[in-house]
Amino acid sequence: MTTRATTPSIPTMTLSGSCTALITPFRDGRIDEPALRRLVEFQIAEGTAALVPCGTTGEAATMTGDEIERVIAIVAEAVNGRVPVVAGTGGNCTATTIERTRRARALGADAALVVAPYYNKPTQEGLFAHFTAVADEGGLPVLLYNVPGRTSVNVLPETVLRLASHPGIIGVKEASGSLDQASQIVREAPDGFAVLSGDDSLTLPMLSVGGQGVVSVASNIAPGAVAALAAAGMAGDFATARRLHLELFDLFRALFVETNPVPVKTAAAMLGLCAPDVRLPLVPLTEASQRRLESALAACALLREAVAA
Repeated sequence: MTTRATTPSIPTMTLSGSCTALITPFRDGRIDEPALRRLVEFQIAEGTAALVPCGTTGEAATMTGDEIERVIAIVAEAVNGRVPVVAGTGGNCTATTIERTRRARALGADAALVVAPYYNKPTQEGLFAHFTAVADEGGLPVLLYNVPGRTSVNVLPETVLRLASHPGIIGVKEASGSLDQASQIVREAPDGFAVLSGDDSLTLPMLSVGGQGVVSVASNIAPGAVAALAAAGMAGDFATARRLHLELFDLFRALFVETNPVPVKTAAAMLGLCAPDVRLPLVPLTEASQRRLESALAACALLREAVAA
């Protein structure tokens, strides 16, 4: 982890490599704290570069404020400084997002993942003002999260590039699905601003244009393989990165056969990592989707090798 200069009150960092969008294990309606701690150890042992709890994959939308804080605290405590913890703190109210970010810092998080406000559909100027306020007042470095398929608003490259000049904004999780958008940001962003893929299947092409890694769903179950893909791409070894991408590609697709994180939690259960429990309005996978997922898991040689090890 390297740093760059910013205001003294905000810690600084850069992100790169495979960052896991961590699932939140539930059992009997509650957070399964022992399973969460085991997941943290599994991730670190397999070479994950950072952990990202309480995002989309972590089901923050169905957790209470106390539960979110508990997850952040457990992950930070279990990590104990070994890798950065980037806590999801975003929402559609700027004041609430600032307060959540301050609380995440107090609980031990190293940075905040801040999603574009959803439902109220701010303009680009509103997005700029929102993220700037969180970076100014939240007390943590901010990783922007652009996922228009969920928020209904796209943080355009021009807005991201304006925000990239803020010393407290360290990068973007770019999940628009547009390689053109990612390429423009990579081309024009200042040094030290991380452009991370928000889609596993686009990690390789984003690395090829200069992206610095991925915030990955698949790395919940295949952390070593996703870390190796990211490392190879960042090192310019695209023959290895392409081989890993193609071996993982069917798994990437299967993990989105239904709404994330239902498939990845089901896969984690199949591998004995935690229970498959999700909270309403999410429901368990259909039988057809379970068969599709089982087939992808069985066919993934990299996953079989990891499980055997």
